[in-house]
Amino acid sequence: MLLGALVDAGVPARLFEETVSGLNIGGRLEISRVNRGGISATKVDVYAHSEKDLPREQYWEQQRAAKSRPTRSQGHDPVQFLEHNYAMQEASGPHEHKRGLRQIREIIEKAVISESAKATALAVFQALGEAEAKIHNISADEVHFHEVGAIDAIIDIVCAAVGLDSLGVDEIISSSLNVGGGTVDCAHGTFPVPAPATFELLKGAPVYSSGINAELVTPTGAAIVKAVARRFAPFPKMKVEKIGYGAGTREFAEQPNVLRLAIGETQNVCRVREETVTVLEANVDDSNPQILGYVMECLLEKGALDVFVMPVQMKKNRPGFLLTTLCKPEHAAEMCDLIFRETTTLGVRRRQERRQVLARKWVSVATPWGDVRVKVASINGTITNYAPEYEDCRRIASEQHVALKTVMQEALDRYLQSKNNN
Repeated sequence: MLLGALVDAGVPARLFEETVSGLNIGGRLEISRVNRGGISATKVDVYAHSEKDLPREQYWEQQRAAKSRPTRSQGHDPVQFLEHNYAMQEASGPHEHKRGLRQIREIIEKAVISESAKATALAVFQALGEAEAKIHNISADEVHFHEVGAIDAIIDIVCAAVGLDSLGVDEIISSSLNVGGGTVDCAHGTFPVPAPATFELLKGAPVYSSGINAELVTPTGAAIVKAVARRFAPFPKMKVEKIGYGAGTREFAEQPNVLRLAIGETQNVCRVREETVTVLEANVDDSNPQILGYVMECLLEKGALDVFVMPVQMKKNRPGFLLTTLCKPEHAAEMCDLIFRETTTLGVRRRQERRQVLARKWVSVATPWGDVRVKVASINGTITNYAPEYEDCRRIASEQHVALKTVMQEALDRYLQSKNNN
C-alpha cells in the first residue's frame, strides 16, 4: 500500500522496477489502477518466483488446504513462515526460506541504492528482528525470517526505503494507526489483532480500532512506520503539493482500504525531530584507561548513539572517569550488561531524556582516490551542516598514502561542486 501511494504521488515506477532488478533475488512488480470503496488508487503487487503475495487469511486458507492433500514427491519442502508475508512459493533449496539478519544485511548492503535508503531498510529489518526476538525469547541474531526474509518482504521494505528517500523530505509524520480487530491466523496459531510482533513494534505509537474485524497493520507495516515516522500527530499545517493513494488487496464495506500519502511544505515552522533516548552513566575509578577505550568501541558496535568519557574527581580525592552512553531505550539493558561486564563499576545510573536532532542524510561524492560519504544536516530543507565521513577518509588516506586533511578537503570541495550544480 505504501509503494502504491508513493507511485500515485509521483515517484517513478521505474525507480522501483530498477531497485527490484538490482536486488537480483528473483522478484518482480506488477502495478495497476484499482478502485477501493470509490477511491481510485494504485495497487502494487509483488511476485516472488511468479507467485503473488497474499493477505494473511488467504495464505493460511491455502496452507490448510495444502495440508489436507497428499505429500508431493518432488522432494521440495514448502516455505515455512512466521507471521509477516504470505507469498505462496516453494524453496529451491534448504536455505531459501531461512534468512537471518546477517543474510538480509548482505543483500541490502550490496544493493545499488543510496546509503540513506540502505540505512532505512536495515533499520526496518532490525526492528522486526528485535520484535520477534523478544516474542520468542531469543537474540535478534538467532531470528530466522521465513516470511520476513522471503523475497516479497525484502522487495517491499527496500522499495519503501528507496521511494521515501527519493521524496527528499525532512520529516515523515504519521496519523494514529487503526490496527483493526478480531483474530488473525499465524504460523504459531490464532492470535488477537494486533498480532504479537505488530503489538511489540507499536509500543509508543498512538493506536485505535475502528471495529473492523481484520488485521489493518501488519508487522512489516508497523516496522516501516517505526523506522521512518518521526512523530505521530493530527494532519499538520502545510501547503499540500502532492497526494497519493495506495490500495490494499481486500475490500471493506466500512471504509476504503487505501493508504493516503500527502506531500507538502510546512509554513514558517521550524521542524526538528524529537526522540527519547536512554542515558547511562557509570563512575569508574580503578580501571586501566585502555579498557575504557575498548568499552567505548564495544558500545558503539552494539548500536550506542554516542559514548564519551570525562575525567572526574571522586571520593577520597581519587581521580576517575565518568562513562556516559546514549542509546535507544530498547537497547539500554544490553548496554548496561556490557558496561557491568567490561568495567569495574559497581553501578549504572539510567534516565530517559528527550533530544532534538536535525534531519540528516548521506551523499556520496567521488574523489580521485575513491568514494566518500558526506553527512548533510538540514532544517526545513535548508542545509545547515555538512561533513565528510571520517572513517571513509581515514581508509582512503591509509590505502592511497594521501594526507588525511587532503582527502577531507577534496571530499568537501566535490560535495560543494555537486551542490552548486544542482
